[in-house]
Amino acid sequence: MSETKNTLADAVHDLLRKAVIDQALKPGMRLPEDTVGEQFGVSRTIVRHALVRLENEGLVVTRRNRGAFVAEPSKEEAQHVFEVRRCLENEVIRILCDRMPASGYDRLEAHVRSEHTVRGKDGPVSIRLAGEFHVLLAELTGNHVLARYVSEVVPRCSLIMSMYARSHSSDCAVDEHSQIIEAIRAGDAPRAIQIMDHHLGAVAERAELSPKPDSIQSILSHYGKELAK
Repeated sequence: MSETKNTLADAVHDLLRKAVIDQALKPGMRLPEDTVGEQFGVSRTIVRHALVRLENEGLVVTRRNRGAFVAEPSKEEAQHVFEVRRCLENEVIRILCDRMPASGYDRLEAHVRSEHTVRGKDGPVSIRLAGEFHVLLAELTGNHVLARYVSEVVPRCSLIMSMYARSHSSDCAVDEHSQIIEAIRAGDAPRAIQIMDHHLGAVAERAELSPKPDSIQSILSHYGKELAK
Protein backbone atom coordinates (compact mmCIF):
# COMPACT_ATOMS: atom_id res chain seq x y z
CA MET A 1 0.00 0.00 0.00
CA SER A 2 1.11 3.56 -0.67
CA GLU A 3 1.79 5.94 2.22
CA THR A 4 -1.54 7.72 1.57
CA LYS A 5 -3.47 4.44 1.64
CA ASN A 6 -1.66 3.42 4.81
CA THR A 7 -2.67 6.70 6.42
CA LEU A 8 -6.30 6.22 5.37
CA ALA A 9 -6.32 2.62 6.59
CA ASP A 10 -4.92 3.80 9.93
CA ALA A 11 -7.64 6.45 10.18
CA VAL A 12 -10.42 3.96 9.40
CA HIS A 13 -8.92 1.47 11.86
CA ASP A 14 -8.78 4.12 14.60
CA LEU A 15 -12.38 5.26 14.01
CA LEU A 16 -13.78 1.72 14.01
CA ARG A 17 -11.74 0.92 17.10
CA LYS A 18 -13.10 4.03 18.81
CA ALA A 19 -16.66 3.01 17.91
CA VAL A 20 -16.08 -0.38 19.55
CA ILE A 21 -14.54 1.18 22.67
CA ASP A 22 -17.45 3.64 22.88
CA GLN A 23 -19.74 0.58 22.69
CA ALA A 24 -21.49 2.13 19.68
CA LEU A 25 -20.59 -0.88 17.53
CA LYS A 26 -22.06 -3.82 19.42
CA PRO A 27 -20.76 -7.40 19.54
CA GLY A 28 -22.03 -9.38 16.57
CA MET A 29 -22.69 -6.35 14.34
CA ARG A 30 -21.81 -6.96 10.69
CA LEU A 31 -19.25 -4.61 9.14
CA PRO A 32 -19.82 -4.68 5.36
CA GLU A 33 -16.79 -3.33 3.52
CA ASP A 34 -18.91 -1.32 1.08
CA THR A 35 -21.02 0.28 3.82
CA VAL A 36 -17.99 1.19 5.94
CA GLY A 37 -16.23 2.52 2.84
CA GLU A 38 -19.21 4.70 1.90
CA GLN A 39 -19.45 6.17 5.39
CA PHE A 40 -15.75 7.08 5.48
CA GLY A 41 -15.35 7.90 1.80
CA VAL A 42 -12.66 5.28 1.18
CA SER A 43 -12.26 2.19 -0.98
CA ARG A 44 -13.09 -1.35 0.09
CA THR A 45 -9.37 -2.13 -0.07
CA ILE A 46 -8.68 0.49 2.60
CA VAL A 47 -11.51 -0.87 4.74
CA ARG A 48 -10.23 -4.43 4.31
CA HIS A 49 -6.79 -3.49 5.62
CA ALA A 50 -8.35 -1.75 8.63
CA LEU A 51 -10.53 -4.78 9.38
CA VAL A 52 -7.54 -7.13 9.20
CA ARG A 53 -5.78 -5.05 11.87
CA LEU A 54 -8.88 -5.08 14.06
CA GLU A 55 -9.13 -8.84 13.65
CA ASN A 56 -5.51 -9.21 14.75
CA GLU A 57 -6.39 -7.14 17.84
CA GLY A 58 -9.32 -9.41 18.71
CA LEU A 59 -12.01 -6.80 18.04
CA VAL A 60 -13.31 -8.21 14.75
CA VAL A 61 -13.87 -11.71 13.39
CA THR A 62 -14.14 -12.71 9.74
CA ARG A 63 -16.61 -15.43 8.80
CA ARG A 64 -16.22 -17.28 5.54
CA ASN A 65 -18.59 -16.04 2.83
CA ARG A 66 -20.24 -13.69 5.33
CA GLY A 67 -17.69 -10.94 5.92
CA ALA A 68 -16.48 -9.15 9.04
CA PHE A 69 -18.33 -8.82 12.35
CA VAL A 70 -17.61 -7.19 15.69
CA ALA A 71 -16.22 -9.98 17.86
CA GLU A 72 -18.38 -11.79 20.41
CA PRO A 73 -15.91 -13.13 22.97
CA SER A 74 -16.99 -16.14 25.00
CA LYS A 75 -17.09 -15.99 28.80
CA GLU A 76 -13.94 -18.13 28.90
CA GLU A 77 -12.09 -15.82 26.51
CA ALA A 78 -13.29 -12.81 28.51
CA GLN A 79 -11.88 -14.31 31.71
CA HIS A 80 -8.55 -14.93 29.99
CA VAL A 81 -8.42 -11.35 28.71
CA PHE A 82 -8.98 -9.93 32.20
CA GLU A 83 -6.37 -12.28 33.68
CA VAL A 84 -3.79 -11.03 31.17
CA ARG A 85 -4.79 -7.42 31.77
CA ARG A 86 -4.26 -7.73 35.52
CA CYS A 87 -0.78 -9.19 35.00
CA LEU A 88 0.16 -6.43 32.56
CA GLU A 89 -1.18 -3.58 34.68
CA ASN A 90 0.48 -4.85 37.85
CA GLU A 91 3.81 -4.79 36.01
CA VAL A 92 3.05 -1.25 34.83
CA ILE A 93 2.62 -0.17 38.45
CA ARG A 94 5.85 -1.84 39.57
CA ILE A 95 7.78 0.01 36.87
CA LEU A 96 6.16 3.39 37.58
CA CYS A 97 6.81 3.11 41.31
CA ASP A 98 10.48 2.71 40.41
CA ARG A 99 10.67 5.33 37.66
CA MET A 100 8.04 7.88 36.72
CA PRO A 101 8.83 10.47 33.99
CA ALA A 102 9.07 14.07 35.20
CA SER A 103 5.81 15.07 33.52
CA GLY A 104 4.04 11.82 34.40
CA TYR A 105 2.01 12.97 37.38
CA ASP A 106 0.91 16.15 35.61
CA ARG A 107 -0.34 14.12 32.64
CA LEU A 108 -2.15 11.61 34.84
CA GLU A 109 -3.81 14.29 36.96
CA ALA A 110 -4.87 16.23 33.86
CA HIS A 111 -6.45 13.06 32.52
CA VAL A 112 -8.35 12.42 35.76
CA ARG A 113 -9.63 16.02 35.62
CA SER A 114 -10.98 15.23 32.14
CA GLU A 115 -12.72 12.18 33.58
CA HIS A 116 -14.31 14.35 36.26
CA THR A 117 -15.74 16.74 33.64
CA VAL A 118 -17.88 13.96 32.12
CA ARG A 119 -18.64 12.20 35.39
CA GLY A 120 -22.24 11.00 35.29
CA LYS A 121 -22.88 12.79 31.98
CA ASP A 122 -21.58 11.06 28.86
CA GLY A 123 -21.39 7.26 29.01
CA PRO A 124 -19.31 6.58 25.86
CA VAL A 125 -16.83 9.37 26.59
CA SER A 126 -16.39 8.31 30.23
CA ILE A 127 -15.85 4.70 29.12
CA ARG A 128 -13.21 5.77 26.61
CA LEU A 129 -11.45 8.09 29.07
CA ALA A 130 -11.39 5.35 31.71
CA GLY A 131 -9.62 3.04 29.28
CA GLU A 132 -7.23 5.76 28.13
CA PHE A 133 -6.10 6.29 31.74
CA HIS A 134 -4.76 2.74 31.81
CA VAL A 135 -3.12 3.12 28.39
CA LEU A 136 -1.46 6.34 29.59
CA LEU A 137 -0.08 4.56 32.65
CA ALA A 138 1.48 1.95 30.37
CA GLU A 139 2.92 4.57 28.00
CA LEU A 140 4.60 6.34 30.93
CA THR A 141 6.67 3.22 31.66
CA GLY A 142 8.69 3.88 28.50
CA ASN A 143 8.35 0.18 27.68
CA HIS A 144 6.84 0.27 24.20
CA VAL A 145 6.15 -3.46 24.07
CA LEU A 146 4.26 -3.37 27.37
CA ALA A 147 2.36 -0.25 26.28
CA ARG A 148 1.34 -1.92 23.00
CA TYR A 149 -0.05 -4.97 24.79
CA VAL A 150 -2.00 -2.82 27.24
CA SER A 151 -3.35 -0.66 24.41
CA GLU A 152 -4.64 -3.83 22.73
CA VAL A 153 -6.14 -5.52 25.79
CA VAL A 154 -8.03 -2.44 27.08
CA PRO A 155 -10.33 -2.16 24.01
CA ARG A 156 -11.01 -5.90 24.24
CA CYS A 157 -12.18 -5.36 27.82
CA SER A 158 -14.48 -2.58 26.61
CA LEU A 159 -15.93 -4.98 24.03
CA ILE A 160 -16.43 -7.58 26.76
CA MET A 161 -18.19 -5.03 28.96
CA SER A 162 -20.46 -4.10 26.06
CA MET A 163 -21.46 -7.74 25.73
CA TYR A 164 -21.76 -8.88 29.32
CA ALA A 165 -21.74 -6.01 31.80
CA ARG A 166 -24.55 -4.62 33.89
CA SER A 167 -25.04 -0.85 33.80
CA HIS A 168 -22.90 1.04 36.28
CA SER A 169 -21.63 4.41 37.41
CA SER A 170 -18.06 5.43 36.55
CA ASP A 171 -17.71 7.45 39.77
CA CYS A 172 -15.85 4.74 41.69
CA ALA A 173 -13.47 4.19 38.76
CA VAL A 174 -12.45 7.87 38.70
CA ASP A 175 -11.85 7.88 42.46
CA GLU A 176 -9.72 4.74 42.22
CA HIS A 177 -7.68 6.28 39.40
CA SER A 178 -6.78 9.11 41.79
CA GLN A 179 -5.93 6.61 44.53
CA ILE A 180 -3.65 4.69 42.14
CA ILE A 181 -1.79 7.90 41.26
CA GLU A 182 -1.25 8.75 44.93
CA ALA A 183 -0.02 5.25 45.78
CA ILE A 184 2.47 5.36 42.89
CA ARG A 185 3.60 8.84 43.97
CA ALA A 186 4.28 7.42 47.44
CA GLY A 187 6.28 4.58 45.88
CA ASP A 188 3.89 2.11 47.52
CA ALA A 189 3.71 -0.61 44.86
CA PRO A 190 1.81 -3.15 47.03
CA ARG A 191 -0.87 -0.55 47.82
CA ALA A 192 -1.15 0.59 44.19
CA ILE A 193 -1.40 -3.02 43.00
CA GLN A 194 -4.05 -3.73 45.64
CA ILE A 195 -6.14 -0.80 44.39
CA MET A 196 -5.64 -1.84 40.77
CA ASP A 197 -6.63 -5.44 41.53
CA HIS A 198 -9.78 -4.24 43.29
CA HIS A 199 -10.47 -1.83 40.43
CA LEU A 200 -10.16 -4.45 37.68
CA GLY A 201 -11.90 -7.05 39.83
CA ALA A 202 -14.91 -4.75 40.14
CA VAL A 203 -14.96 -4.33 36.36
CA ALA A 204 -14.84 -8.10 35.83
CA GLU A 205 -17.58 -8.56 38.43
CA ARG A 206 -19.86 -6.16 36.54
CA ALA A 207 -19.31 -8.38 33.52
CA GLU A 208 -20.23 -11.34 35.75
CA LEU A 209 -16.85 -12.93 35.07
CA SER A 210 -15.97 -13.53 38.71
CA PRO A 211 -16.80 -17.03 39.97
CA LYS A 212 -20.31 -17.06 41.40
CA PRO A 213 -20.72 -18.26 44.99
CA ASP A 214 -22.30 -21.64 45.49
CA SER A 215 -26.02 -21.70 46.06
CA ILE A 216 -27.28 -21.94 49.62
CA GLN A 217 -28.52 -25.45 48.81
CA SER A 218 -25.08 -26.69 47.79
CA ILE A 219 -23.42 -24.94 50.74
CA LEU A 220 -25.80 -26.37 53.34
CA SER A 221 -25.98 -29.84 51.79
CA HIS A 222 -22.52 -30.54 53.20
CA TYR A 223 -23.66 -29.60 56.70
CA GLY A 224 -26.90 -31.51 56.24
CA LYS A 225 -24.88 -34.68 55.76
CA GLU A 226 -23.27 -34.10 59.15
CA LEU A 227 -26.71 -33.72 60.74
CA ALA A 228 -27.81 -37.01 59.22
CA LYS A 229 -24.93 -38.91 60.84
